[in-house]
Amino acid sequence: MLGLPYLKMERDGDMTDLRVAVIGAGPAGIYAADILTASDENVSVDIIERLPAPYGLVRYGVAPDHPRIKEIIKALLRILDKPRIRFIGNVEYGTDVTLDDLHRFYDAVVFATGAMKDRALDIPGIALPGSHGAADFVSWYDGHPDVPREWTLDAEQIAVIGAGNVALDVARVLAKTADEQLVTEIPENVYEGLKANRVTDVHVFARRGPAQIKFTPLELRELAHSPHVDVIVHPEGFEIDEASERAIQTSRQTKQVVNTLLGWIDNQPSGKDRRIHIHFCQAPVAVLGTDRVTGLRTETTELTGDGGARGTGVFTDWPVQAVYRAVGYLSSPLPGVPFDHVEGVIPNEAGRVLGVDAAPVPATYVTGWIKRGPIGLIGHTKSDAAETIGCLLADAPLLPRAEYRDPDALLDFLADKGIAHTTTDGWVRLDEHERSLGEPVGRPRIKVVDRGEMIQVSRAELAAADAV
Repeated sequence: MLGLPYLKMERDGDMTDLRVAVIGAGPAGIYAADILTASDENVSVDIIERLPAPYGLVRYGVAPDHPRIKEIIKALLRILDKPRIRFIGNVEYGTDVTLDDLHRFYDAVVFATGAMKDRALDIPGIALPGSHGAADFVSWYDGHPDVPREWTLDAEQIAVIGAGNVALDVARVLAKTADEQLVTEIPENVYEGLKANRVTDVHVFARRGPAQIKFTPLELRELAHSPHVDVIVHPEGFEIDEASERAIQTSRQTKQVVNTLLGWIDNQPSGKDRRIHIHFCQAPVAVLGTDRVTGLRTETTELTGDGGARGTGVFTDWPVQAVYRAVGYLSSPLPGVPFDHVEGVIPNEAGRVLGVDAAPVPATYVTGWIKRGPIGLIGHTKSDAAETIGCLLADAPLLPRAEYRDPDALLDFLADKGIAHTTTDGWVRLDEHERSLGEPVGRPRIKVVDRGEMIQVSRAELAAADAV
């Protein structure tokens, strides 16, 4: 119920200022806030995030043995520290605050909620026990507070379906020993789970050839860094057609990837404990089993000369006991916001959200993966945010100003509902706490998994309790 005494309307000078809410504190949302506040000194932005900590998939989607990638957190924190940007964490859109609520507090709303779920793979047996989505596994080993703490790793032979960096992350985490990963920020429950891992062989299946895969050279080379893992590239399906040659000659990254794979193609097992096998031109057609996964059936494909592949009618059954699909992320629909369930995005034109009649929804915008789909890296995210914010600023003179303009109005509203929000200062406290947990054992940090503990540390409630 709005209209409470603490929700003041201000009718004087700041009515010309622009107040914007950005929903989602991953890179897309933070870059949008940065571009907005850099564009005009009269803009202020609140970044509202359902988790107690910011950074989205940078914190909960990057493998823990990739500290270089996580260096981006330092740049993102510099943005969050800007005086006209506030981080408001542990507030869930659709539950704690609605779109109608936001439009009462802000002149415009930008959705940047990303993509966290696994894209479906519609083949028989995909729902069997032992068949997993890669995003679920990534959330587990990254210590996401909203997923189960345990993960069964009793399979000796594992299939990973996919030809992108997430597939390589999953294969690498599955193949490396737990002690190798103890130098990272993994929580204790993840270390214990990985210690119980019985895997000997991880098979990565790509539907097309080596010039069509989406691995980056760095991610690919990292497969061979473990002293306990052999990397074996199988020559069957290692096809280079005319389209592949063109891709190799026109893309330095593709050339590096293919050259790395060629260097491994004659590799033989050297007696190491575990192996990662890479198979090309193998398309999954069924997960086998009755009560749980007992195998994966693939169809051999051939390249079509235009970057695609077609089936040949030749099938192979692989005796694996677990299957991980890494075929892409998928965004989730948001209450009160149009959603295209086929494309998995919020319908939009250059970032302006479109309603069922294809007309712009007033004062409502979108950026990041939920705008364009789960493609592209940081550079794409920045340019995408710039497009959306350009539209918002072009619309700004005509946007009706929000009713409740006091910057503390939303915080009072949340407090009245009993919602304990977190802040940028709270994230700094949590960050320092996690680093302090890791320092005695020579680790960069030990990630706090429990949501309640994250909130207590962020809000300094643990220190207050200890003082008592």
